[in-house]
Amino acid sequence: MSDRILIVEDEREIAEVLALYVENGGFTVARATTFQEALRQHGQFQPDLVLLDIGLPGGDGIEVLTAMRRKVDTPVIMVTAVDDEVTKLSSLRIGADDYVVKPFNPSEVVERIRAVLRRARGASARRVLTLGMLEIDLDARSGTVVDGDVRNRLQLTPSEFGILAHMARHPRRAFSRAELLDAVSPDSEAYDRVVDSHVSNLRQKLAASGCADMIEPVRGVGYRLWLDC
Repeated sequence: MSDRILIVEDEREIAEVLALYVENGGFTVARATTFQEALRQHGQFQPDLVLLDIGLPGGDGIEVLTAMRRKVDTPVIMVTAVDDEVTKLSSLRIGADDYVVKPFNPSEVVERIRAVLRRARGASARRVLTLGMLEIDLDARSGTVVDGDVRNRLQLTPSEFGILAHMARHPRRAFSRAELLDAVSPDSEAYDRVVDSHVSNLRQKLAASGCADMIEPVRGVGYRLWLDC
């Protein structure tokens, strides 16, 4: 299955040239032209890498990058006409993996995609968060309670896993219901209280596997994940 590349570019001709070269390089391509569309496509298409312009209708690429980094570690290459050190350093600090200035050689961009994907996979061959007896495999999207030689894999729905993984990145932090809903379904129009149902089911599954009270309610805020399990 080919890697998925999301091209976020509002200039049609540039987007078409990039798409042509990237597809010829063996990748599957999706495109977005605005700030909101970029975030929506990122959630729906789940790309393996994003080519991201800075100047976008409705916002800018730095804001898109910041929003993405709050949720996942998708590799991002900035492809932009903005050629100043402050913007470049800011992008790299926020989490961009590379920075390409227009005008560019499309073939070089394709090679940079391959290089960034190789680095990303080498750095995260197996991304696992460990909190006491709980192991969360971010790539396999699975949670396992390990008690000695016994490994009990949790049967989690996509939303339950998303909530657990999001909270596990920042244990002991109190998350609002709105934050958790946005983390698992950024375009959802569901009410925040839907999170209560997901968290209730998640707490029951953790308790059944020996991790009772690992997630606790925070009055007036939402929920917190403890390290103890």
